[in-house]
Amino acid sequence: MSAQLFVVATPIGHLDDITYRAIDILKSVSIIAAEDTRTSAQLLKHFNITTPLTACHEHNESNKIDVLIQRLLNGENMALISDAGTPLISDPGFKLVRAAQQHNIRVVPVPGACAAIAALSSVGLPSDRFSFEGFLPSRQSQRLSQLEKLKDETQTLIFYEAPHRILESVKDMAQVFGADRPVGFAREITKTFETIKKMTLAELVQFIEADHNQQKGEIVLVIGGATEEKDLEQEKLDQLLSRLLQDLSVKAASQLAADLTGIKKKVAYQRALELSNKI
Repeated sequence: MSAQLFVVATPIGHLDDITYRAIDILKSVSIIAAEDTRTSAQLLKHFNITTPLTACHEHNESNKIDVLIQRLLNGENMALISDAGTPLISDPGFKLVRAAQQHNIRVVPVPGACAAIAALSSVGLPSDRFSFEGFLPSRQSQRLSQLEKLKDETQTLIFYEAPHRILESVKDMAQVFGADRPVGFAREITKTFETIKKMTLAELVQFIEADHNQQKGEIVLVIGGATEEKDLEQEKLDQLLSRLLQDLSVKAASQLAADLTGIKKKVAYQRALELSNKI
């Protein structure tokens, strides 16, 4: 009779973020399939977990599936973990989970830490709709092409990025999405040097360039959708018109605002009229 495959989330930094349930399952299963057995061995040692480990990473997952599935079919409960956070989220494990389902083996999620969700919850950008995009291509031409496909998306976008590419990636985002697009920058979440900021892409480029330490560690970028950028532009227009209306008529204020921002005079006039009625 087949056993169960537990997909277990582990801490992304702070060890206290592991759940009681995760610890109990890691202690009770017959074997733990881990992305990196050396990294996972340190975690298990901390919680006095003596369950045997076996490596299951992107380079051997395809070749190891048959062996792991057979152990599950033989009745051995198994846990799947990654180096940190929730398995399968930009980590190995998808092929094993898919194979388990194909063999009618029950796959049980054991929720916990996830850097993407932690970042989204803390940067102050819309969270009702979002898209996780993982890592962008390392080649700039491919990266720019991928960003072009995403620039008009209205939902919040979440990216992981390697520290040695973070500056170039943010510069490319500013080029494609626009320098004023809002971005949440979350680095080393739950760790000693945790950094969580919200600013524009242009400001983030300056922030990273001014402090080389921001090019270290695990990084999540949360980008406001295209509608968020429009909201920001609307806010700036309203601020400009409100100031102009203190000294000018609706017609003069809208004309000047149109000249300064490049928006259509008709649009500026209508908005100036709306704002003037509130004054």
